[in-house]
Amino acid sequence: MASILDEYEDSQNTRQHAQQHSRLSAANIGITHSGFVNVRLEEEKPIFNKQRIDFSPPEKINHFAVCNNQLCMSLGKDTLLRIDLAKPDQPNQIELGRKDDTKVYKLFLDPTGESSLNIKALHLLISLTTSECLYLNRNTQKVRSLSRWRGHLIESVGWNKLLGSETSTGPILVGTSQGIIFEAEISATEGSLFNTNPDQYFRQVHSLEEDGKPAPVCCLEVERGLENKYFIIATTRKRLFQFVGKVAEGSEQQGFSSIFTQNQDLLPSFQEFPANMGYSEITFYTSKLRSSPKAFAWMMGNGVLYGQLDYVRPDSLLSDVQVWEYTSDIDLSFNKPISIVLTQFHFLLLLPDRVKAICTLNGQVVYEDVFPDKFGTLKKMIKDPVGGLVWIYTERAVFRYHIQREARDVWQMYMSMNKFDLAKEYCRDRPECMDMVLAKEAEHCFQNKRYLESAKCYALTQNYFEEIALKFIEAKQEEALKEFLLKKLNNLKPSERTQITLLVTWLAELYLNRLGQLEVDGNTAIFRETQEEFRHFLSSSKHKECLFNNRTTIYDLLASHGNVDDMVYFSVIMQDYERVISHHCQHDDYSAALDVLSKHCDEKLFYKFSPVLMQHIPKKVVDAWIQMGKRLDPKKLIPALMNYSEMGSTQQISETIRYMEFCVYQLTVTEEAIHNYLLSLYAKYKPDSLLWYLEQAGTHASEIHYDLKYALRLCAEHGYLQACVLVYKIMELYEEAVDLALQVDVDLAKSCADLPEDDEELRKKLWLKIARHVVQEEKDVKKAMNCLSSCNLLKIEDILPFFPDFVTIDHFKEAICSSLEEYNQHIEELKQEMEEATESAKRIREDIQEMRNKYGVVESQEKCAGCDFPLLNRPFYLFLCGHMFHYDCLLQEVTPHLSAYKQSRLEELQKKLAAATQSSKSRHRPAPKEDGDSSSLGKGSAGVSREQIKSDIDDIIACECVYCGELMIKSIDKPFIDPQKFEEEKSSWL
Repeated sequence: MASILDEYEDSQNTRQHAQQHSRLSAANIGITHSGFVNVRLEEEKPIFNKQRIDFSPPEKINHFAVCNNQLCMSLGKDTLLRIDLAKPDQPNQIELGRKDDTKVYKLFLDPTGESSLNIKALHLLISLTTSECLYLNRNTQKVRSLSRWRGHLIESVGWNKLLGSETSTGPILVGTSQGIIFEAEISATEGSLFNTNPDQYFRQVHSLEEDGKPAPVCCLEVERGLENKYFIIATTRKRLFQFVGKVAEGSEQQGFSSIFTQNQDLLPSFQEFPANMGYSEITFYTSKLRSSPKAFAWMMGNGVLYGQLDYVRPDSLLSDVQVWEYTSDIDLSFNKPISIVLTQFHFLLLLPDRVKAICTLNGQVVYEDVFPDKFGTLKKMIKDPVGGLVWIYTERAVFRYHIQREARDVWQMYMSMNKFDLAKEYCRDRPECMDMVLAKEAEHCFQNKRYLESAKCYALTQNYFEEIALKFIEAKQEEALKEFLLKKLNNLKPSERTQITLLVTWLAELYLNRLGQLEVDGNTAIFRETQEEFRHFLSSSKHKECLFNNRTTIYDLLASHGNVDDMVYFSVIMQDYERVISHHCQHDDYSAALDVLSKHCDEKLFYKFSPVLMQHIPKKVVDAWIQMGKRLDPKKLIPALMNYSEMGSTQQISETIRYMEFCVYQLTVTEEAIHNYLLSLYAKYKPDSLLWYLEQAGTHASEIHYDLKYALRLCAEHGYLQACVLVYKIMELYEEAVDLALQVDVDLAKSCADLPEDDEELRKKLWLKIARHVVQEEKDVKKAMNCLSSCNLLKIEDILPFFPDFVTIDHFKEAICSSLEEYNQHIEELKQEMEEATESAKRIREDIQEMRNKYGVVESQEKCAGCDFPLLNRPFYLFLCGHMFHYDCLLQEVTPHLSAYKQSRLEELQKKLAAATQSSKSRHRPAPKEDGDSSSLGKGSAGVSREQIKSDIDDIIACECVYCGELMIKSIDKPFIDPQKFEEEKSSWL
């Protein structure tokens, strides 16, 4: 056997292509106003694709069975051919071993194999025309006779899909030509010595009749439902029987006898049709492998009965039953239908010379395939229940049909039947078809006045927007139009800004019209509901950008309809708080305006609206300012405060002062304008706090934050002399302070006179001013004397000129005597100091003379305290404390402790000493005669210079012992190792 696949028949291809093209053209995919264009990039393949198997049988094909990719056919009268379609080039031929005229009547192949496990159909029953039956297991080559079955012509077999296995069929049902239903079981294992038959048992369970006579059991089907409920369908020539019953849990292996026993008291449920063509055939459609069938089609005399299988119904398995009557070209007299096969949406009817495909949705013939006469009469059509392929055979040829994308045009049928949900289900991956279905559904709803549903569907189509909108406008269906616009808006992309703007504006207008109409009608409940819907639309985050960019237009629409509440709501959504606050202010609702300000804390809005709010609710405004704290700039609030503090009420003024005090004392604002304004408020309205403010503000110009000149002018204008004195004191204008203080209080003047502590001349002058005032203005000699005691700079002779001539000396007696006593005491003190100075000078001279004669003895073994080497081998220093250092060692010890200035000075002196030493050496060389005088002169001056330099160096490095003097005390907090050289020192120890 060569390749199992063959090319299409040329003649059939041409005709099928023409039929398919005609049908697709008639479909007219794409409507006039759709946005989709009907362009087919390639020709669609037909749903039913016929292939002829490249197989030439050596003998005529008598019968044919296929299941789960395993094909069995009877050739001639004694040959059985088995082919695994996965290995078509390895056929298996078996001889039945019958030498008489016996022929194969029917082949029954079980559907219990598992393709995923590569287990093909396991059991084959061969019914012979001599009322015998043979059994062949897949794993054997030996055909075995079923002795218990002898005498019965087998018409049908109901396989046990639940209990069938590789070695056993499990309980099965067998229908005969005499209307008897038997229950049997076949075992593939070899029997015992006394029982070699594979059939375990064979017992009658029921019999079927038609018109009171036994009728052949044309078909049997066994299905299991929920809760161990079994359904058995049996057909005769014109009757369809149903047996429904439960099998006890765990007793499935005992067979189906109990189901028939449960139905003995009642007549079995059946459907009967009058016509009889001598046989019938039932076929089932299963959507998934190893699942229960979903639909059935029964070919009988009156036509084809088809419908769904409902396993939930208690009494009957059949539902949604319909009858497709044979068309006029089918004559039961000479071209009766032979076989039927059911697919998802079609059933295929086999006639002697052709195949017809009828759609189960509308009963229309959608496909017809005529077979050439050269292949002979068509004998049988079989569907592989597992693989899904449809097979047809004649005596000399085998064909098969591939069913491809059967559901691709189903949507059109559902659409024509107005079953739009099902239509959309079958065109989800085809947007152009989905658009047609939606448009048809929308039009259907519109014609039935279901306008809202129509609008929702129209919004999903690609139809012209203007036409649909006009359609609803003409029908005066604003709610439907609004729904259409909302759905259309939600389907737009963010990049389609123009369309979004148009729809948003239009929807706003529709909402406002509706709200206005409801308000006039007085329908409060619907008005509130619509208003909530409108506000939800305005606050939609999806359209926020569009609403913000076109907020002016929306404001104009709201204003034109007088919808103030929604305008305020929209302003809040757009965060346009300025408009909201302005609205509240215009309606004198200042508290609400302040609430908006306080809630959103916008500084700019505070600055803008504070003047108006301060005029009407000053206390609340100031509370809000205080709550804002440092987020507000007090300088920018001054214009509002100054405006209404001048022309406002007492409350406004007190609240202004309260806020200024909050800024100064709690926020510690240092702005000069704030302090100056608070000063002006104190000066005008709260003078008691003015002096206290000036005193606590500071006593030095660097500490205060107000303008001194402005404060002085302000206090002077309002006659606050004591405050002026305080300002003068801060400005260090002590003469002016004393002059002004004398107009208020002498004690205040005295406190001002003592302020210039570093300038005794000025203090004396100020006190003289006070004394003059006391003497000349108050004419109080006692007070004048008190001035002398208060200031130690004044003498009696300083104030005597201020007294008039008529004053007697008795008033000054005590003062004059006191002054003379002080002079005498001062003279005595000076004499004592002179004597002490003379004595001290004498002792110093003696100490100097003694120091000149003081000396120290250095032994030859003495060592330098710095380097611990003998001291006498180099120039050295001896200190009174006993420490001795070489010159260079002392220089090295002292230098690090010297200041930068002294270090530079020491370097300079060392350079000069080196230069002087070089000059001294050069003078010992022979010199020209004419230079003799100058040479001797240079010698004298160089010697003096060198000694002076050495003396200056000694003053720097030998002024004190480096171990006993102040240098050691000052270096007590310095580390022994320089931090910069610590790491280097540390590594040297490792």
